Amino acid sequence: MARKMSDDPAYIVELSGSADATEPDNPTADENNPAGGQRRWIGVRFECCGVYARIYRNPNATAYTGYCPRCQRRLSVPIGPGGTDQRIFRAQ
Repeated sequence: MARKMSDDPAYIVELSGSADATEPDNPTADENNPAGGQRRWIGVRFECCGVYARIYRNPNATAYTGYCPRCQRRLSVPIGPGGTDQRIFRAQ
């Protein structure tokens, strides 16, 4: 049975404008992770285009960063103390 995603603001993140085409989004490259290892990620529904994608933790482990797979709008979700264990978010 499908559940409706919460409208709680804690599960909604804001998109940060247009993407910078010079910054690569390579989910397999992570110098802190051995070859074949799993990178940490969160799932995001990009409301701008109605699509879902995974975004991956950056090498410094300070944020999850990625792009909408259709319009390439950039998203960065900071990692900090007192965060959430939620794995799925909506980007508006």
